[in-house]
Amino acid sequence: MTSDRSTSTPHSGHAVVLGAGIAGLLAARVLSESFDRVSVLDRDDLPGTGDTGDLGSGLGAGLGARRGVPQAGHLHALMDRGREILEELHPGLVTRLVAAGAPTSEALVGGRWYLQGRRVGPVSTGLTSVLASRPLLERELRRRTAALPGVRLLPRTAVIGLVGVGADESVTGVRIRAGAGDGASTVLAADLVVDASGRNSRSLDWLAAAGHPAPPTSRVTVDLGYASRIYQRRPEHLGGDLSVIISTTPGLRGGGAAAVEGDRWIVTLAGLLGEHPPTDDDGFRAFARRLPAPDIADLIGTATPLTDAVPYRFRESVRRHFEAVRRPPDGIVVIGDALCSFNPLYAQGMTVAAQQALVLRDCLSGGLRGLPGRFYRAVGPVLDVAWDMATSSDLRYPAVAGRRTLRGRVTGSYAARAQRRAHRDPAVARTLMRVVHLAEPPTALLRPALAARVLAPGAPRAIPPAAPTVRDRLAVPHHEQS
Repeated sequence: MTSDRSTSTPHSGHAVVLGAGIAGLLAARVLSESFDRVSVLDRDDLPGTGDTGDLGSGLGAGLGARRGVPQAGHLHALMDRGREILEELHPGLVTRLVAAGAPTSEALVGGRWYLQGRRVGPVSTGLTSVLASRPLLERELRRRTAALPGVRLLPRTAVIGLVGVGADESVTGVRIRAGAGDGASTVLAADLVVDASGRNSRSLDWLAAAGHPAPPTSRVTVDLGYASRIYQRRPEHLGGDLSVIISTTPGLRGGGAAAVEGDRWIVTLAGLLGEHPPTDDDGFRAFARRLPAPDIADLIGTATPLTDAVPYRFRESVRRHFEAVRRPPDGIVVIGDALCSFNPLYAQGMTVAAQQALVLRDCLSGGLRGLPGRFYRAVGPVLDVAWDMATSSDLRYPAVAGRRTLRGRVTGSYAARAQRRAHRDPAVARTLMRVVHLAEPPTALLRPALAARVLAPGAPRAIPPAAPTVRDRLAVPHHEQS
């Protein structure tokens, strides 16, 4: 194998991925198309890499979240665009999740969305919500990733440094220590390192210490706290609907409940700017009763709890603008939360990680020399969409710390009006949800005909009640039944 990165060809060389979360596993999938060998390193144990045939058996207490992913036991949502990408990269994935007990539904017909205190009408959107827990989704992705030719998962492996990180050098590998304790370290050589180790990535510090310029960073401080609890699910809960999402507006409190595998609910209560939910039983219930809509309080008032409430805190959204670095070092690409970490209220993280994997696959076709710069420039517009949507919403709260722009204020005001119009206008509701699910760009809301509906004075036309069809209640999406 040649050492000249510019001459790397498909199906040659060794790539190393730091982190076996969603971003890391999807990166490994696209890297397997361009490298003979791909090694995925993670500090945690990585159960479920073999095909046991029973993805639900490892849930145990709670949902079986990995120790290194403390937020994994909380409510997660895979947006429709993320589902499409995962199905493209791993055909049959949704069918497998459904076989393990994960429900699916259409976003507004099989679930309830509340924006600004009122429910969005149950109009068909063409969006499929996959209601799998994060641990179940990770488990299936690990199993499929481990089965790829040339890919190996290395659990209980700590990365303690980068190799070849001088100011004028390319990264040529990582220094690792396997197992627990302070044993001897070894060097794992790599033609490319992909850092998917999360928002607390150490590689950023290692690069800075070696003289590489740190990227400019944007921060929006939201001081979000949330708490989640698992309940037993019965068919009569929520009238048979499979999810309910209550936004934080009006006020600072919100929540969500989703049916997941094992006939369970994950219920998450959340609050911004210090309005954090208690974890004791009485406090958890009281917080739910003060939400803008009663559905979650009614649910937990009748459902049997299976776990105690578990808290989590998210202080700020962070975006690192590597696209602004003139010459990022070759040999390493940063993706996932290490690149851009979003307010989890908007459930964008997994879908944006999937979008980044596709961008990485496209950029690999140009070879390894200059890959980081190409990737950061290409992924920038993808991040812009999700980042602007989330932060413009957060910055509507005067106490949220972050840079405000005229464009952001106009965007936030227009989005708020679209949300109000969506309560009764089916066209606005449908497009708004498709934008939220990253299935269409935000500019879809600015199309002249739709903008006229958003900006029109007076009350919009009411959406007639929609009785769910048989297809809406089926576990498997329509496109997978043929």
